[in-house]
Amino acid sequence: MSPQHFPPPSTTATVTVFASPESWIESDAVRQCHQVAALDGMRHVAAMPDLHPGKGAPIGAAMASTVLYPHLVGSDIGCGIAVFPIGLRRVVPERLAARFPDLDRALDPGRDADDPAWAVAAGDPPAGHVEGLGTVGRGNHFVELARIETVFAADHAGRLGLTAGDLVLIVHSGSRGLGERILRAHTEAHGAGPAPDPAGYLARHDDAVRWGALNRRLLAARVAHALGAEPTAPIVDQCHNLVEVRDGSYLHRKGAAPGDGRDVLVAGTRGTRSFLVAGHAGPAANYSVAHGAGRKMSRADALRRGRAKHTVAELRRTPVGSLVVCGDRQLLFEEAPTAYKRIEQVIADLVGHGLATPVASTVPLVTYKTPDLGPGLRPARRDERRQRGRG
Repeated sequence: MSPQHFPPPSTTATVTVFASPESWIESDAVRQCHQVAALDGMRHVAAMPDLHPGKGAPIGAAMASTVLYPHLVGSDIGCGIAVFPIGLRRVVPERLAARFPDLDRALDPGRDADDPAWAVAAGDPPAGHVEGLGTVGRGNHFVELARIETVFAADHAGRLGLTAGDLVLIVHSGSRGLGERILRAHTEAHGAGPAPDPAGYLARHDDAVRWGALNRRLLAARVAHALGAEPTAPIVDQCHNLVEVRDGSYLHRKGAAPGDGRDVLVAGTRGTRSFLVAGHAGPAANYSVAHGAGRKMSRADALRRGRAKHTVAELRRTPVGSLVVCGDRQLLFEEAPTAYKRIEQVIADLVGHGLATPVASTVPLVTYKTPDLGPGLRPARRDERRQRGRG
């Protein structure tokens, strides 16, 4: 399978989209890739099969440049997906859904000093940032109890300690307010321009990456304790919003996971499977793989179409029989499975282009988005709406 090459006419940077002709790639997303390719110092833009338009930069792309551009990483620095094994004796999704804790309520080091979830934290939080610790956030973030359904590579899955039927927690979240604060400080002074002090930005960026990883561990620990299980260390934890220095370039990733010999959970939707893959992407793909199914509808379109096609009850019980815990009616429609591309096509494109090999699939049992406050389902607050779309 040959990737689609788009050499921009006014720059030496190249754009390659690793998607098959059968995959739907929005023209606005490709146009954003070309806009990025025209930036000073840009060398190569590699777009993944989950590519879709973002705010100021495409989502689902890895962008290599001799210049560091903070806006190409975005505000949710350190956002990633982690997988944690969990041991439960009896799995009744309806009962377990009711036991998920309120992950909108942050852990307070003072008030919640005795919370057992703190045992997974070593030392003080990065940058001393305590606001939002242990919260999942909005947009496409989630915590999911899932079952390993099909194992495609038994040896590889065995090295990770996984067999068919095992239960895992999948956690997708980032640096919450810390990453936003870092990007805002840059844009207020420099807009979408480059970082004048790359080393200084990278130091703050690295704090946010570490904070996001800590937060995913805290989230998994909170849920494990609530479900009556012992917390475990993650067997997979890959960040997909970050920048790294590689091959003499700043490699920016926004919605693209490191795929050079690493295991990555490529997330589906609340009502579809997800796939654990072994990444082996090379320089043509900027050493990256997809991070999820990728949106095919804007949030506004998903809300409008979803209200015409679905009821709240239909969205809370998915086609695969899983439950969605979400007390925010608008978010339910915005994050409906129909708003996303087919995860199977995304995986087929990764395989077809030699970027990844499937290891196992997972099927959701309970997906947590926001606290379930009963039949009324509270509306989203204005400040919550601003948090959406940062994953």
